[in-house]
Amino acid sequence: MIVRRGNEIRSSEITPQEIFLKHKATRRRFLAGAGAIGAGVLARGLMEPATKAFAGEKLNTVGSKYTVNETQTTFQKATTWNNFYEFGTDKSDPAHNAHTLKTRPWTVELSGLVKKKQVVGIDDLLKYRPIESRVYRHRCVEAWSMVIPWDGYSLSELINFAQPLPSAKYVQFISKIDTGQMPELPGGYDWPYSEGLRMDEAMNPLTLLTFGCYGEVLPNQNGAPVRVVIPWKYGFKSAKSIVKIVFTDKQPKTLWNDINSREYGFYSNVNPQVDHPRWSQAHERRIDSGFLPHSVPTLMFNGYADQVASMYSGMDLKKNY
Repeated sequence: MIVRRGNEIRSSEITPQEIFLKHKATRRRFLAGAGAIGAGVLARGLMEPATKAFAGEKLNTVGSKYTVNETQTTFQKATTWNNFYEFGTDKSDPAHNAHTLKTRPWTVELSGLVKKKQVVGIDDLLKYRPIESRVYRHRCVEAWSMVIPWDGYSLSELINFAQPLPSAKYVQFISKIDTGQMPELPGGYDWPYSEGLRMDEAMNPLTLLTFGCYGEVLPNQNGAPVRVVIPWKYGFKSAKSIVKIVFTDKQPKTLWNDINSREYGFYSNVNPQVDHPRWSQAHERRIDSGFLPHSVPTLMFNGYADQVASMYSGMDLKKNY
C-alpha cells in the first residue's frame, strides 16, 4: 500500500470556502430534520439528560482537566486534512466527498459479551453524560500531528452502562459502510473499517467517545456523528462513524493490522523509538496555525505516559508495537 506523505499542505488540497460552506449547510439541514429515535433504543435505561442533544450545530460543552497548553490547529486545517478512506485516499478527499454521509437517524449497537445488549440512539448517547471539551494531541502514523479540542465523554461511561461480562477482554469498533453514501469507497480493503482496544485501554479515562470538535458537532469528514479518540495511539486506532461496539474475549480483527501487520501493529502506541518501516517516528510535522507545518520531537505515548504507561508495564513495546 502506498501512503502519501508530503512535506506541506498544498494549496490545491485545501477545500475552497464555498464548498466547505455548502457542506456545512448540508449538515445543518440533516440536523434540523432529525427526529427522535424510535422504539428499541436506549431511551429509558440511561440517566436523565445532562445536556441538550443539539442546538443548531453547536454542542453544550463543559470544561475538562484533560487538556494540553499548546497552539491548537485551526478548525479549517483540522477539517480539510483528514484520513477517512471511505471517502477517498487523498487528505483532501473526505472534506470534498463526505457530505453524502447521512448522520440521522443513527444508532450504535452494543453486542457481544455484555449484559445489556441493545441498540442505542445517537441522541441518547449525547444525553448520557455532560459533553467535555478536551484538547488532545492527535498523532498520525504518517508522522504529522495536530492539536484538536475534541468534545465528548470517557468511553468508560458507556462501557460501565453496558456491563461487560468478566470474560470480555477486548472492545471492537465497527464503522459504517454504505456504498450509496460512500461512492468514493476504494477497493482492495476489507470493509467495514474495524478497530479494537484491550479492555483496560478502552476503560482509560483518556479514551474519548467523541461527538464534536471545536464546540460543534463532528463534521462528516472527521467521523460524524460519533467516533473514538485515543490520544496516546496513532490516529488510525480512533475509529470513525461507529455503528457497532463489540465486546469479545479474543483480540479482534482490525483493518490496517490485517492489511499489513508489519507496519500497523495492533497496539500502535506512539513510540518515537520504533520507526515505521518506511520512515522515522522520532519527529512529526505539526499542523497548526502557521502557514507551513513545522517539525517537533515526538513524545513517548504522544506525551500521555503519566496516564497510560502503567498499562504496558513489562511489555516489550518494540515487539508489541
